[in-house]
Amino acid sequence: METSNPDEPHLRHVERDVLIPKMMREKAKELCAEHVEAFTKCCKDSGLLMVVKCREENNAMKQCLTKHYTDPAFYEECKQQYIKEKQEYERTGISAKHRAHRLPTSM
Repeated sequence: METSNPDEPHLRHVERDVLIPKMMREKAKELCAEHVEAFTKCCKDSGLLMVVKCREENNAMKQCLTKHYTDPAFYEECKQQYIKEKQEYERTGISAKHRAHRLPTSM
């Protein structure tokens, strides 16, 4: 899946096969939020019968998520975002998660 581009930093196995796919899952859940919420609500409302009653919602959610998980362009988009965040962390020492929660210094 990865091509040799001299302008891109080398990605370790754990970055390619664990961290970027994790980012993909998180972004896909956001993109498929409507289906995830519908399945979650159905499960809460159905109790033990959720396996039978929530098939339609489960299938719609899985179809939406799988569409993103198997999209090479989506992988590339997440990879580029990961590289950007990694470079910013190396430059500043502040992770993207912590950067989002910091107050502006101009206050």
